[in-house]
Amino acid sequence: MNNTHIQTITSELSIRANQVTATITLLDDASTVPFIARYRKEATGELDEVAITAIRDRLKQLRDLDERREAILKSLIERDLLTDDLKTDIDAATTMSELEDIYLPYKPKRRTRATIAREKGLEPLAEIILKQEQIDLQTEANNFINEELGVTTTDEALAGARDIIAEWINEDPDLRADIRDLYQKEALITSTVIKGKESEGAKFSDYFEWSELLRESPSHRVLAMRRGETEGILRLSINPDEEEALPILLDYYLDGDNDCTEQVRIASSDCYKRLLGPSMETEMFADSKFRSDETAISVFAENLRELLMVSPLGQKTIMALDPGFRTGCKVVCLDSQGKLLHNDTIYPHTGDAKRKDAGKTVKELCKKHKIEVIAIGNGTAGRESVTFVNELGLENIDIELVNESGASIYSASQIARDEFPDHDITVRGAVSIGRRLMDPLAELVKIDPKSIGVGQYQHDVEQTALKRSLDDTVMSCVNAVGVELNTASKQLLTYVSGLGPTLAQNIVTHREENGPFKSRAALKKVPRLGPKAFEQSAGFLRIASSSNPLDRSAVHPERYKLVDSMANDAECTPIDLINDDTRRKRIKLERYVSDNVGMPTLLDIMQELARPGRDPRPSYESFKYDENVNKIEDLKSGMTLPGIVTNVTAFGAFVDVGVHQDGLVHISQLADKFVKDPSDIVKVQQKVKVRVVEVDIERKRISLSMRTEH
Repeated sequence: MNNTHIQTITSELSIRANQVTATITLLDDASTVPFIARYRKEATGELDEVAITAIRDRLKQLRDLDERREAILKSLIERDLLTDDLKTDIDAATTMSELEDIYLPYKPKRRTRATIAREKGLEPLAEIILKQEQIDLQTEANNFINEELGVTTTDEALAGARDIIAEWINEDPDLRADIRDLYQKEALITSTVIKGKESEGAKFSDYFEWSELLRESPSHRVLAMRRGETEGILRLSINPDEEEALPILLDYYLDGDNDCTEQVRIASSDCYKRLLGPSMETEMFADSKFRSDETAISVFAENLRELLMVSPLGQKTIMALDPGFRTGCKVVCLDSQGKLLHNDTIYPHTGDAKRKDAGKTVKELCKKHKIEVIAIGNGTAGRESVTFVNELGLENIDIELVNESGASIYSASQIARDEFPDHDITVRGAVSIGRRLMDPLAELVKIDPKSIGVGQYQHDVEQTALKRSLDDTVMSCVNAVGVELNTASKQLLTYVSGLGPTLAQNIVTHREENGPFKSRAALKKVPRLGPKAFEQSAGFLRIASSSNPLDRSAVHPERYKLVDSMANDAECTPIDLINDDTRRKRIKLERYVSDNVGMPTLLDIMQELARPGRDPRPSYESFKYDENVNKIEDLKSGMTLPGIVTNVTAFGAFVDVGVHQDGLVHISQLADKFVKDPSDIVKVQQKVKVRVVEVDIERKRISLSMRTEH
């Protein structure tokens, strides 16, 4: 345990040292974030997942810094370059850039202009010039002419000496820190179009001539400009005004007013233009990319959380339609567990006769399979299919339009082929639509989150960081909801705390070979599922059919004996405590506080006994689009329509109003007040009322507003 790390994290995150220490201990013991947040509240002082994740991520940064520090020290020792003062400076470095600045003069280099000048024996001349004493510079330089080494004139000698001085200036860590500070505060990011690329890069026209302070440039603009650069349309630069930067170098190094001083002035200017400026520009590009990625990934993760935690319809018999015009609509019937019962193809949009046959088929299937809800994908022919089903006059059957983003990705995946080896992608896609209505979380975990369509520049950001953040989000949601052990797919089980793909597959295989699990304790019979994995996962797994009522709840097995003690003291059984509010209220929780169990855990247990296995997701509410609006041509300025938020970005929110083309509510149109962050106003899948401001049919652009019309 590194006390310096604890102090750093404590200071930066404003979290008590004992909380940080306990969290690091648990993380190092292979505990997951959801497990720590849910079942180790006493140890961490009730830190939530956000705080625990922040500690984990900052700890990794600090340990990465230590790893780099050790590598640098090892390199210096091997080359016999490490001094006590240098080691003190390296040990004191608190950031990666500070560490690299200290190491820069000692870093093995490829041959540079300064290296070549040293090979020509010009370093002593550079030292003489840098002292800036009053000397006869031409005579001094003449002493370094050596044709064998390639120095034939005094000008060549002076040029080589300046190259060495320029490298010394570039490697000054204090100067680099000051120049870095200038770049961070005053650098402009400038974008210009590459000549001849104007028509090809029309979508980047906003950035053909663009310049702003880098520190004020929002994530989406930085990423948009970088994409334009990647596609060969834009040329980018990041620099402050040279008239502000160069004087900093001169203040550091000019000392006098003579011929030597003039040589240092020339070397300083060369250093900034050739070495220090480009180095800082590269660093600023990397830093701005990192910060822009962080913002974009945060937006994506927040949107994904909202989508995964959408209200589930629950266990109902469902008919799902994957709509299409010419190719017809694929129809599947699912039982209340999501099992495929029947599939067919109907053609309601290719002539009256086929429409009549399609209606007859739908009615017969609804009757045969006792369908309660019809789920229709919201893609091509979605609204038309809703109209078709509505015209059938089906009684006591709800009709729901379902967001089918990613369904085609799932249907072509190996996961879908494994689930339905005897059916084609159209059947798999329809099943996914139906199951997504039944339980969005359980179905969406089968799809790469990047394919769900709630991100911002998701293919431009650093992919490892994106995957880590999205995996964190999915794991958080899965464990918050809980997983039914006997019906969960391998994909859903993979995200349960402590499991992962291998143990998830082992659980499914054990279930198939031995039948349903009768208790949580039976998990211990699964191959390779040891005590640690059981500890981490058991509380998040539910067994509805278990004879032990606690197996149906979020009470962890490590606390079963505690609940039994409560029940014994109340002269009843655990099921009596669950069913009888009066008995629960009689329990004096203070009696059960111990060294390992405090009030936070006891209160959680009582909440679970009141509502075993409660689902934190909101209750399902049906949604209907405006029946008179089915395509973009139906939209008129001034219309007020119901819609569903499909994506939230840094510049606004996209809303589906039922015309196969999402409209944009710009950040300035989200509310009757200044909005800094769109996610403060709207969330993905939120149902909203919007006003049509402008419709561009040719470019398929819809401008919407949520502001009050004046």
